[in-house]
Order: sequence, then structure tokens, then C-alpha cells
Amino acid sequence: MKNILGAILGTALCVAACGGAAAQPAAPYPDRPVQMVVSWQAGGVVDTIGRALAQAMSDLSEGRFVVINRDGASGIVGAQAVSSARPDGYTIGFGPITPITTASHTVRGVPFTVDSFEYVCKVFENVLAVSVAETSPFRSMPELIAAIRARPDTMTYGHFGTNSLGHISFANIVRGLSLRVTDVPFRGETPIYPEMLSGRLDFGMGTVGGARGKPVRLLAVFGDQRSAAAPDVPSTRELGLPTLQPVLSGITVPRGTPAAITERLETLCRQGTEESSFRTVMGRLGEPILYAGQEAFTAQARRDNAEKIEVVRALGLVPQ
Repeated sequence: MKNILGAILGTALCVAACGGAAAQPAAPYPDRPVQMVVSWQAGGVVDTIGRALAQAMSDLSEGRFVVINRDGASGIVGAQAVSSARPDGYTIGFGPITPITTASHTVRGVPFTVDSFEYVCKVFENVLAVSVAETSPFRSMPELIAAIRARPDTMTYGHFGTNSLGHISFANIVRGLSLRVTDVPFRGETPIYPEMLSGRLDFGMGTVGGARGKPVRLLAVFGDQRSAAAPDVPSTRELGLPTLQPVLSGITVPRGTPAAITERLETLCRQGTEESSFRTVMGRLGEPILYAGQEAFTAQARRDNAEKIEVVRALGLVPQ
């Protein structure tokens, strides 16, 4: 009898203990710091936006989002760090997805593809632009193109990396108009402007946001329409030039990240873009917030990838 009572008591205690353990709520995500990998240099527009979003998401959650700059190879270094990270939501990427949808077709040995990531949310579009120094004699895109035609192989322009989207976008114009001009690659956008302002470059391929506040003149923005961030600047489409679309920019995570985490990140991202602190930064930068959730961003990323494959083939670019 004593043994039977002991067994019953033991079972009851076990059930209570096991049931109590199972009833414990899971720790809220994130319960420790999240590394937000920004694949571009500190101090640039992408970095500034990433830090503002990271702060807003930190304020909205139990955790802390910390920006880690992993620039290099036109964003490939940072994208690789994200794709190879453990898919647990504690390493996420932020910035343009060009390393994913462009570099994987233009750079030899890139260890990821468009399928290596989950696309959590789009926050803004990084609009590419052709710019010159304020002291430049060129006041319009037609004037610049006429000068390139008149001085073949003598004019130079800077872009943010060989086979980067900036390079491909102007190479598409060069091919379409049969121009001859020398391109100079840089490690990111920021170093282009001092070289252009010093007169060592005739013009540059950068972004609307990157050029803001600098003594430069925008001659054209890439896209079908003018950018809300630079409404007085004509688009390449309206100028009748070969056109590629703006750069999709947002949060990505490694493929296989649990749906519960990507959904939580999507919610924090959306709420973060609605925070006044974030909107103040975007307003100061002159960057419109163009939010898209996971479903829409994923569709846009896949379409962008397909379009880049087509352009790279048309240009005959060989992975380097």
C-alpha cells in the first residue's frame, strides 16, 4: 500500500512539475541583442537609416538592435555574413538588396543566391543618380552625353564597385548610346564625391540621398518616374535613356528563419517606420518611406533578380 501511494504521489508531482514547466511562456523575441548587419560604410545614407530603424525597433521591443557595419565588395561581404548566419533572428541584414539580386550574377564565386534569404520588409528605395560638381560646366544630361561623344575615352566617372548596380546602370546607357567613357570603381559611394569635387572625376554614379547636402548637381535619376526626393531632376525614362529601377532596400534574414520570428521582425519594422524619431531622420535625409511587408517585398526581390539576369546577359558582363 505504501508503495502504491508513493507511486501515485510521485506521478502527481511529476505531472505538476512537467505541466508547470510546459506552461512557462517562451522568452519574447528578441531577448538578447540583435546584430543588424549594414553592408555599407558608416556615415552614409544607408547606415544612417539603418541606425534610425534599429533604434526605433529597440524602443518598441524587449531587446536591442545593434548596427554592425560589414562593408566591402559592393555589399557582398555583409550579405554573406547574413546568409551564413544561424537562422535564429539574431543576425539580420539591412540595406539595398543589390548584392543579392545583382552581385550573384556579376561576381565570381558569390556563395549565395536570391533563395538564400527571407525578405522581411522594404523600407525605402535607394534612387540612383548621375551627378556632377556644382562647378562643372555640365548642367543637363544631354550636355554631359554630348561631351562624352565629343571626347571618347577621355572622360571618367566614379561608381561604387565593378559590376555594382551603379556601374551596370551607366554601362547600360553606354551600351545603348554607343559611348566611350572610363569608369573608376570605388569602395562604396562616399569616396566618389571628394574625387568628383576635386576635378579628378568628370561625373559620378551615386544616389539621391548620398548626394544631398554636398556641392553637387544632379543631372538624372534612374527610374520610370522622377523621385519624390528630387522632383526637379528628370528621370532616365523621360530623357529617353536605357533605364533600370531604383534599389530596393530593407531587412533580410537567412533562409530558414522561423516564421514566428520573421513575422515579429516584420511587425517591428512596420511599427519602426511609423515612429516619429525614424520619420524625422528620413525627412532630414529627404528619403520617402516606401514600406512593403514580407509578401510584397519577396515578390519585388524575385522580380528584381529576374530583371538583373536579363540586363547582365544583354551587357555581356562576365563574373569577376
